[in-house]
Amino acid sequence: MANTANVKAGTLHEMKGPIAENGKEILVSVKNVDITFGKGDNAVRAVTDASFDIYKGETFSLVGESGSGKTTIGRAVIRVNPLAAGEIDYKGIKISGKIPHSLDREVIRNVQMVFQDPAASLNERATVDYIISEGLYNFHLFENEADRVHKVETMIEEVGLLPEHLTRYPHEFSGGQRQRIGIARAMVMEPELVVADEPISALDVSIRAQVLNLMKKFQREKGLTYLFIAHDLSVVRFISDRIGVIYKGRIVEVASSDELFNFPLHPYTHSLISAIPIPDPRLEKNKVLYTYDPSIHDYSVDKPEFVNIGHDHWVYGNKKEIEEYKALREKDVPVQAITIASPEEATASVAEAAVVTEADDQFLAAPTHDTGSIWYSVLSFLLPILGIIGALIFRHFNYIRNYKACWKGAIIGLVTLAVILVIFLILLALAII
Repeated sequence: MANTANVKAGTLHEMKGPIAENGKEILVSVKNVDITFGKGDNAVRAVTDASFDIYKGETFSLVGESGSGKTTIGRAVIRVNPLAAGEIDYKGIKISGKIPHSLDREVIRNVQMVFQDPAASLNERATVDYIISEGLYNFHLFENEADRVHKVETMIEEVGLLPEHLTRYPHEFSGGQRQRIGIARAMVMEPELVVADEPISALDVSIRAQVLNLMKKFQREKGLTYLFIAHDLSVVRFISDRIGVIYKGRIVEVASSDELFNFPLHPYTHSLISAIPIPDPRLEKNKVLYTYDPSIHDYSVDKPEFVNIGHDHWVYGNKKEIEEYKALREKDVPVQAITIASPEEATASVAEAAVVTEADDQFLAAPTHDTGSIWYSVLSFLLPILGIIGALIFRHFNYIRNYKACWKGAIIGLVTLAVILVIFLILLALAII
């Protein structure tokens, strides 16, 4: 790893990263990263022991369900989220933690981010011209005003907008146009790495392909590298060179796109792929969803590790699981992650599920106004006999919460009356004696 103090201003862009065993240049290396929010008893570990490399010129996608830690890692790469452990290297140079101010500026220049929400990520009070030019101003990446205008106008045209749009404000554009402005803001800095945090999830389906094609165009023309964060595997499959799967802050599988979809070895990856919608409604109706259950793993004695099982395919598991994954992969027979049941099997499965649901979840059929209001308890306490009658009526019509409220109030009311009656009889007996 190069010494950060020896990196001079403006030289990071020209430097070369270390070469991996497969002969590819490693642009970013995430090594055993832990990210924690909060302190003491309130600390929450969002990412645990995350490790992966991003090769220069590729699209590395990080996929997982909401809250799995995808964006947290992406923000750590651009030095927004601090690390609790581990390190992040850029071209072999450590960029996490405390680094010289000059290196920090070099990282900001070379690593840009395209955000998920194109409306929230743009300054509503600034014109498009200033939004795109802000990075140029901060790093003085233009010779004179004419050069700056030329760069901004060229970039706005490259993203499919017009120079006359530069005088407008973000609220005057559609969601897809705002995302193009966000892309232009990042690309005008001429970065090497772009962290794209679900850049199409907030866009209409018809616009998503346009934005993805735009990003791929920049990658071809400028040799960009993408860390693409997403949860839609149907999109990720066709734009990614390699894919990392993350579950609850831990990387569980990393492989090339074709390798991962043909051989999804980790059960969580299997479940994600099985959830991809099928365009044919008849097949989708009969599709069997695979649900991941983390309790299937027994890590009490045999501790898990993140291991390369061959074919540049990394999987998280203990020794027993790794041997099973290796044996499955060496068969070289694609794993069928999506299963289509016959119509008869699908009907039987639905009927069985309906019986179980009706038996176990009767509360779902409860009426809308079954609130169990405290006033039912108060009234039943004051009038316990009417409260018992009301409770029985509520129970008959499946108003379970109202029934419990009336019954509880009535019982407490009767007990209170009984206590008062006993005290009264005792006092009456004492008076007579």
